[in-house]
Amino acid sequence: MGAFSEGTPCWADVLLPDLRAGKRFYGELFDWTFEEQDGGSGLLGEQRAAPGSPAGPAPYTTAYRDGRRVAALAPKGDGRMPTTWNVYLATPDAVAAARRVTEAGGLVITDPVPLTGDVAVVAQAADPGGAVFSLWEAGRRHGFERQGEPGSFCWTEVYTRDKDRVDAFYETVFGFQVHDLDDASVDFRVWSPAGTTAGDENAVGGRSVITDAFPAAMPAHFLVYFSVADCDETAARAAELGGRVNEPPFDTPYGRIALIADDQGAVFAVLAEPKAA
Repeated sequence: MGAFSEGTPCWADVLLPDLRAGKRFYGELFDWTFEEQDGGSGLLGEQRAAPGSPAGPAPYTTAYRDGRRVAALAPKGDGRMPTTWNVYLATPDAVAAARRVTEAGGLVITDPVPLTGDVAVVAQAADPGGAVFSLWEAGRRHGFERQGEPGSFCWTEVYTRDKDRVDAFYETVFGFQVHDLDDASVDFRVWSPAGTTAGDENAVGGRSVITDAFPAAMPAHFLVYFSVADCDETAARAAELGGRVNEPPFDTPYGRIALIADDQGAVFAVLAEPKAA
């Protein structure tokens, strides 16, 4: 795929304590194949060299579906790191975007750093509510080569308890055009890239709210979605592979969704779009 508009999710990777187990789980669940790269090519890969970690570079493993890049798996160099999926938002200038993050009340966790081989310049940040995300300034790679098809990324949304500050943050940092869902029972704001018309046809992500219906200890976070052909079959298969179905499949106007934790605890969602009538 070509260049991504600023603020558009363009890459995702998962930080795991057991890379071999991760390859087995996601390979069988999404029909992914894998390729290891020396030196890493993603921010979580860069973080592997934590104090006390084994000497030498650990492999940052790119995942492919039908020969096209869809995501990556990175080993945890430090047990204190979270086991989690991480989403990268595109920017033409990671240094400028990191500066806007700070000015808008967020936190730059990792300053912009070039990846080996001029792959990209990446940084990691947190919004004012504490949700962590990354920035991606494309070099040789723009990010996903496949998305919106089975076995690939299709959506992301941030969950927060501080919607007013978080809404202002993302709209300032990325210039999102926004609209709120016309459903009084759901507090959800949809993001469209700057220069486009706010609406589902241009949507790249969104903001949800952590309400009292969620566990009190749940932190603010981004949730990454993967497209699947059959939500129920995928959820059942994830359980067979040692994962956990946190939220059984349910229907929405956008398709059938399930919330899943892999066999090491990293949480993601799967979405099967409505079948054509």
